[in-house]
Amino acid sequence: MIAHGTQVSPDWLALREPADAAARCAELAERLGRHLRAAGPLEIHDLGGGSGAMGRWLAPRLPGRQHWVIHDRDPELLALAAGDPPDDALDGAAVMVETRLSDVTRLTSGDLEGARLIVASALLDILTTGELAGMLGACIEIGCPVLLALTVVARVVLVPADPLDGRIGAAFNAHQRRMTTAGRLLGPDAVPAAVRALRATGARVLIRSSPWRLGAAHAHLTAEWLRGWVAAGCEQEPTLAAEAGPYRDRRLVQAASGDLAVTVGHADLLVVP
Repeated sequence: MIAHGTQVSPDWLALREPADAAARCAELAERLGRHLRAAGPLEIHDLGGGSGAMGRWLAPRLPGRQHWVIHDRDPELLALAAGDPPDDALDGAAVMVETRLSDVTRLTSGDLEGARLIVASALLDILTTGELAGMLGACIEIGCPVLLALTVVARVVLVPADPLDGRIGAAFNAHQRRMTTAGRLLGPDAVPAAVRALRATGARVLIRSSPWRLGAAHAHLTAEWLRGWVAAGCEQEPTLAAEAGPYRDRRLVQAASGDLAVTVGHADLLVVP
């Protein structure tokens, strides 16, 4: 996924995939599986699907033959998705993958025609209000269930605590809400914005927490996340830079030694029209 000029690297997606898989709400996937059990073969559209991680997590949790259509505007990521398809469905049925080079901020219901399920992961917070409205409008027109996983919320907790945690966290949240050429990004406001828009259509929306819980077993991911978190905060609030460098280095030492635990808040939404 390329979001407003920022290209997501395949290495970062591969590094975070296990943590994403552990964080996504299995209960919502189970509810979805029960809802779709009698639906027959499934055409599933994955918006901003990147290297295909959402399909690798969800396809084995759903019954029946599945045809996944992965939409993204990064051809390198789509090639990775095609080369690493999901395992078979929950009942052993075949799972096929198709990729489509497309901009998810400009999709219409015509691009989603035939979908029996629409999914996205780690997408909503990098959209503007207008982009979110357009995407959700297209989904609602199709009239099928929608699973929207791993949208960030404004909650990061580091243990042990440090006096600078709050200032960097606030600057990071402001960075996620930054202005772009397309408009202001929603960042941690994406979940309430999506819920309001969806419920206004009469859809039923279930919300579940889906945090990353990073500890000693995730030292590499924690370090990469920490570097990006601090860098984004400093980009938004340059006056933090003098203190942020030593702070980052302290935290990296703690992560490498297994002495740092981090909770990064996300939410999953299941939408049933």
